[in-house]
Amino acid sequence: MKLSLTVLVLAALPAMQALAQSTPIEVYKTNGCGCCLSWMDHLKENGFAPSGEDMFGGLLVRFKLDKGVPQRMISCHTAIVDGFVIEGHVPASDVQRLLEERPDAIGLAVPGMPYGSPGMGPEEEREAYDVFLIRKDGSTEVFSSYSSN
Repeated sequence: MKLSLTVLVLAALPAMQALAQSTPIEVYKTNGCGCCLSWMDHLKENGFAPSGEDMFGGLLVRFKLDKGVPQRMISCHTAIVDGFVIEGHVPASDVQRLLEERPDAIGLAVPGMPYGSPGMGPEEEREAYDVFLIRKDGSTEVFSSYSSN
């Protein structure tokens, strides 16, 4: 009996450690934005520890531009995680990939608010969208693509 309990505890240890070591991510948004809060829930469900800071619209836009987000890439919220900028409804899996690969870049963006992206409605009704890698010179390239359902 003791051995099986020890095996069970050891098997659960990686999951418990992952939960205890959630990656902090700071989300800058406008007050009361429901889709921003839904995106933060998506992050929580996928191993991140989001915290939110409300900003007035004009200050938020200035913040985005100061962080290097090109105007054509702007969405409703901006997050900072481990030195990278995350603009808009980027799936947590892409944020995780960014943190693993650590490209020489500013971060990721999903411009606009595509329906079915995390926080923007059901994924099974998703419209097609791309996640862009923002390079330090302001250029962008497709990091990942999601087809419509």
